[in-house]
Amino acid sequence: MESTMSTQKKGLGRGLGALIPGALEAPHDESREQRSTLEVAVDRIVPSAFQPRRTFDEAKIEELAASIRNQGIIQPLVVRPQGGDGFELIAGERRWRAAMKAGLTRVPVVVREASDHEALQLALVENLQREDLNPIEEAAGYRRLQEEFHWSQEETADRVGKSRPAITNSLRLLALPAEVQQEVSAGNLPAGQARALLGLHTEALIVSACRDVITKGLSTRETEKMVRLLIMGRKRRRSAPLIDPDLKSIVENLQRVLGTRVRLIPKARSSKGKIEIEYYAMGDLERILQTITKGAPNG
Repeated sequence: MESTMSTQKKGLGRGLGALIPGALEAPHDESREQRSTLEVAVDRIVPSAFQPRRTFDEAKIEELAASIRNQGIIQPLVVRPQGGDGFELIAGERRWRAAMKAGLTRVPVVVREASDHEALQLALVENLQREDLNPIEEAAGYRRLQEEFHWSQEETADRVGKSRPAITNSLRLLALPAEVQQEVSAGNLPAGQARALLGLHTEALIVSACRDVITKGLSTRETEKMVRLLIMGRKRRRSAPLIDPDLKSIVENLQRVLGTRVRLIPKARSSKGKIEIEYYAMGDLERILQTITKGAPNG
């Protein structure tokens, strides 16, 4: 959470403060602080059912726990009553987890009345404003806000203090195959490279390209170039005439012998054509050349 002053910025005041008046207010005096903040046992608090975060970085939780051991919890958790004497988190699950890891038995909380509808909106907006969700969790949060509250992209952007293009780009990640989304969530595939793969359209090609990007450590620009080449290759294959079975056998034999991709490009209305042999590095080219010239006169 930000301070009262910083919540005046566009978007940041539209989370807890807008939906539950006073949730972000700083106390004006000690007596008011005593009335608004309580200390409750950590085992009386349960996580929110509306938490958009699916994974918690244990290393970061441990860092936060170390800070809490030294300084305590500076920002109270926001909770709502649940059952007889229990509470459900609205905001602050990372602090709650870190507090338990730090060995605290009691934590400061601000208790607010909130319906399920309000609790969901608060949990989503609070986490999205913090910008510490992984890209897939963030995108899923935006989609849930739109579905649950019937917000447009413009309204969603306004509520969480983001630009509309940022919301649009984030939501595009949810069109990726599940395997690719998992790589993004795990931090193995940056969001920029992941979005570039959407141009490939077919799931199999996107997954295959994703593995290449991760293995080769391609940048966004390099990924975009690879996607363009793959699209051009698909178009060329679609427009190419059917290859005679005998010629196809020759191509397959060449690929086996040379250990690389070989394409036969026949000329229209002619028995002539070209053979295209791919190489991926200078060492690869030298290996292919040695294979071709092996056994040749003076070779």
